[in-house]
Amino acid sequence: MIIVMKQGAAPTEIEAVVNRVEELGYKVHLSRGEARTIVGIIGADDYLLNQDTFEVLDGVEKTVRIMQPYKLASRDFSGAASEIPVGPNAVIGGKKIVVMAGPCSVESREQILETAHAIKEAGATVLRGGAFKPRSSPYSFQGLGEEGLKFLAEAREQTGLPIITEVMSSDDIELIGEYTDIFQVGARNNQNYSLLKALGKTNKPVFLKRGISGTIQELLMGAEYILSGGNMQVMVCERGIRTYETSTRNTFDINAIPLLKGLTHLPVVADPAHGTGQWELVGPVAKAAVAAGADALMIEVHPNPSKAWSDGAQSLTPERFGQLMAELKPIAEAVGRGI
Repeated sequence: MIIVMKQGAAPTEIEAVVNRVEELGYKVHLSRGEARTIVGIIGADDYLLNQDTFEVLDGVEKTVRIMQPYKLASRDFSGAASEIPVGPNAVIGGKKIVVMAGPCSVESREQILETAHAIKEAGATVLRGGAFKPRSSPYSFQGLGEEGLKFLAEAREQTGLPIITEVMSSDDIELIGEYTDIFQVGARNNQNYSLLKALGKTNKPVFLKRGISGTIQELLMGAEYILSGGNMQVMVCERGIRTYETSTRNTFDINAIPLLKGLTHLPVVADPAHGTGQWELVGPVAKAAVAAGADALMIEVHPNPSKAWSDGAQSLTPERFGQLMAELKPIAEAVGRGI
């Protein structure tokens, strides 16, 4: 349930509503818009609450029951799109489209430093790189672990770029949290509820990918697990889904982006690399995602894709990445955004 305050409601009236919600044993999320303040009630099923409990209070215009199962992720819950600050300059969900770029896997100190400097020069605002890698085969490269995290941290120190890296287990949250600026939850862990609950207790942004064959509702319910733990810094990512089509790695669901923008206040990210599996398709799909309303892009970049230890086929060279960034700018401007 959300409580919509009247336009110009006094701070004392808002405080009285918040106090009443907390007296009933629930938590509060305040969304302050230009015209109105919305009080979101966290931790209660709508059917347990009597609307009259709040509508009799001064300054309250109305209460609204949220019908979707994803209460906190619903756009009804927040009066405005959420913005998530990351590092000194990046804001995910703001006017500027954030570009996260880097290799699938951190392979060496030299590789990640070279990539970090190249993507910064091209205009990227977040460095991605996997230190712990979930692989389909137990014999494939699994990542450098903490050594890879240290290389990422050094790259951040040299470039100023905040970093995003994947967490696969709740046991690794503390270690990875010492290094990363954003926790990434991969497609295979979209419904790893113990991990999502644990991330809900952290105070760092969480980047949640759609499951390999997951529905939009399942993606948002995954986000709900994190939000319900108190961490409201969640972004959701369309990264392609598994269909009958075999010509590409996955089928990138472009209509998921405007659909999600209508369903949730959370920032929406597009990953055209995993969505296609082919570097030649990454640029066109990235452009389509920007036109469709994506708040951020995640793009794989490697100094030498032919020698990459993982996902080389979908990785751009630094030169191709720089060209793509230039081509994205007029598209972003056409939809009223920057990049």
